[in-house]
Amino acid sequence: MDTWVIVLIVVAAVVLLAVLALAMAKRSRINGARKREQAREHLREAEQRHAQAERDRAAAEEQAARARRERLEVEERTRLAEEEAAQRAAAAQEHASAAEQLRAKADKLAPGLADRDRRHVVEGGTAVEGGTAAQGDTVVQGRAGEGHPTPAGDEHPTGGATRR
Repeated sequence: MDTWVIVLIVVAAVVLLAVLALAMAKRSRINGARKREQAREHLREAEQRHAQAERDRAAAEEQAARARRERLEVEERTRLAEEEAAQRAAAAQEHASAAEQLRAKADKLAPGLADRDRRHVVEGGTAVEGGTAAQGDTVVQGRAGEGHPTPAGDEHPTGGATRR
């Protein structure tokens, strides 16, 4: 082989290697640019998700605070209602105690009067041994001291004798 052919082959090989090296460098730059762009996109998405997570966390904290506040308000209303109910119950007990004392005094002053008043039967909603007849009820008296309210129009209560 001639020398010039060998030189030509070596030069062609060197040129081919140089072109190959340039192509690889360009490809590496393109891949690097693509990876950097992809990394930027991931960073943008991460920032957006972080901001969304912060908004969601703030909303959740606000909702929890609102729920705690509402629970405290309900507990306060419940406590006040229970206090009011206890006060009413105490007042009712005082009234019942005072009524019993007055009944005892009345019984001392006029023995048997309280029992007669309890047995006293009147139409139209007066006291009937331990209860009150409603307006329009007819109170039927059985044996002494047994007044039983029955609805108006029901002249014959259920049970008992059928004799008229």
